[in-house]
Amino acid sequence: MPAAPRRTRRRRYAFLGTTAAFATAAALTAALPAQAHTGHGGHQHPGRYQDVQLLSFNDLHGNLEPPSGSSGRVTEQQPDGTTKTIDAGGVEYLATHLRQARQGHPYSVTAAGGDMVGASPLLSGLFHDEPTIEALNNLRLDVTSVGNHEFDEGAKELARLQNGGCHPTDGCYTDKKFKGADFPYLAANVLNDKTGKPILKPYWVWKKKDVRIGFIGVTLEGTPGIVSADGVKGLKFKDEVETINKYAKVLQRQGVQSIVALIHEGGFPASGSYNYDCDAGGAGTGISGPIVDIAKNVTPAVDALVTGHTHNAYVCDIPDPSGRPRMVTSAASFGRLYTDTTLTYDRRTGDIARTAVKSANRVVSRDVPKAQDMTDLIGRWNTLAAPIGNRAIGYISADIGNTGTESPMGDLIADAQLAYGKELDPRTSLALMNPGGVRAGLTYAAKGAEGDGVVTYAEGFTVQPFANTVNLQDFTGAQLVQVLKEQVSGTNAAAPKILQPSANLTYTLDMTKSGADRVVTDSIRLNGAPVDPAATYRVATNSFLAGGGDGFPTLGTGTGDLVGVDDLTALEKYLTANSTASSPIAPPAANRITIVQ
Repeated sequence: MPAAPRRTRRRRYAFLGTTAAFATAAALTAALPAQAHTGHGGHQHPGRYQDVQLLSFNDLHGNLEPPSGSSGRVTEQQPDGTTKTIDAGGVEYLATHLRQARQGHPYSVTAAGGDMVGASPLLSGLFHDEPTIEALNNLRLDVTSVGNHEFDEGAKELARLQNGGCHPTDGCYTDKKFKGADFPYLAANVLNDKTGKPILKPYWVWKKKDVRIGFIGVTLEGTPGIVSADGVKGLKFKDEVETINKYAKVLQRQGVQSIVALIHEGGFPASGSYNYDCDAGGAGTGISGPIVDIAKNVTPAVDALVTGHTHNAYVCDIPDPSGRPRMVTSAASFGRLYTDTTLTYDRRTGDIARTAVKSANRVVSRDVPKAQDMTDLIGRWNTLAAPIGNRAIGYISADIGNTGTESPMGDLIADAQLAYGKELDPRTSLALMNPGGVRAGLTYAAKGAEGDGVVTYAEGFTVQPFANTVNLQDFTGAQLVQVLKEQVSGTNAAAPKILQPSANLTYTLDMTKSGADRVVTDSIRLNGAPVDPAATYRVATNSFLAGGGDGFPTLGTGTGDLVGVDDLTALEKYLTANSTASSPIAPPAANRITIVQ
């Protein structure tokens, strides 16, 4: 499909002055007349109601090429109750789907819920995500909130992605200067520590003729706990609800009554199928997690919530503080879905007629023509990345997956970090890997011309893209037991974060119990022996965990710190040392943790 003509958009986004009248509560709940959905027809004067198409997605994470394995599939619920999987994702297909969806919709806006970049495959990550920003410009993204991963390289690098300019250390990758994003990144709840002001624009107003919709963008307040300390240095992250409610009032004072919140925080639907009806048992009954509490407290002035972060797919009506259902959506991750929402704008009130809002997630299937401009973009950057990315670093005998409480990929990484730790210091006792740092599995089937079972550097980069270092620290046995308990208690009580252990650490998790009791202390064995509370153990983790990240404060209190190479280098060394073409490495059995349900 040929590229859609590019819109010329000013790089500075002016805020609107006060013009429109305030909406009344009665107008919001008024039933729409049968002929309400006008504005596309041949009337001389536009009708009272105008349908606005809102296309949205979230958590792209620089996945320009179609993601492989389970990361590139979605589950679809069938009418008979069975499910089927569909291959999905890739910006060549996403561009085609979005362009086709916009046809016949003169009033169309495209928004995103954060994590457009960060934790990206090599094609984007190697170039500090410039390729993804270029792709998003081509996709005609209008606006996005920041996510936690936008801070992986710090606020200065985020500002560069917004405003353009060559990378401060790596310079320019092509003969053209990087021009930055054509769309505004919104960061209403991310404040500069010194000035107390948002580091980027807090809101933005989309306008077409007499129709105006305000967008407020926030990331989760807990971002500092899931990003390296350097990435959030000098920043304050404020409460999502308070921030959205504050800026909703600002927009209303400017006469903007139609408001959408872009929130990089999410929920957990009761089904993994993208088309699951989470309102079947009543509005919003099929979803749990942080977004539910947020949605129930965000001011009714906000008409819809586009969310993300949990990589789940849902379209739910969660009641607002006044008890009225309000649309809350998320389009999974990696560009596998987009959400198609119809917002019916009332020209008389300037507000959205909430009773008429419709929404559905659509699959970015790979049975449509590829968008040529995206194919060209991927080709250009691949030419630069190929010499680095195509290098073989190991061999596997089967897929090594990254799903489950304990995953084969997580175990392999932990084994690699233990082996590297012993090389650095023979006293190293064990290794622990955070599950969120395992971004993908390794697939046996060849992705390119490398051959089946070959692991390339690019594939390894997709698994571990953060450039965390492998750190060694000393802990007492008592502290080590406390670390294991922190997986299922404290900030991790509601949504456990189970560390992936090296092969010599085994124990039982009893999920029928609550909090720290879920770790069966008597079952913990290191090299087959109980852990001595008074003994000292040398533990290998990545630098993110070593700073107490992911709700593991005890890991931030270790002593005798020794900083090694980056985690991908440790994985590469392990694969190279332990696999050959004739003797590939087999997937770990993922049986180190015994789980009682």
